[in-house]
Amino acid sequence: MSALTRDEVAHLAMLARIDLSDAELDRMAGELAVILESVAQVGQVAAEDIPPTSHPLPLTNVTRPDEVRPSLGAEAVLAGAPAAEQQRFAVPRILDED
Repeated sequence: MSALTRDEVAHLAMLARIDLSDAELDRMAGELAVILESVAQVGQVAAEDIPPTSHPLPLTNVTRPDEVRPSLGAEAVLAGAPAAEQQRFAVPRILDED
């Protein structure tokens, strides 16, 4: 794999909207080249008979059944709110109605 050029790193930085100095561009070119070489090595090792995995260990999601249980009523919940109206939390408007 060929090394990244300084112009390619500058282009990537521009796409990511990252402002890099000249020294940072030079340093990042070397660092990104190492990352790309590592990814290329992993790609060479991966075989077609090995399925892709998202995690090296098998994971199971632990869930519990939904059960209706007593909870706080609207009045109790809204008692601690700074402002409420129509049994809802009142928050300042941040968008215009347009």
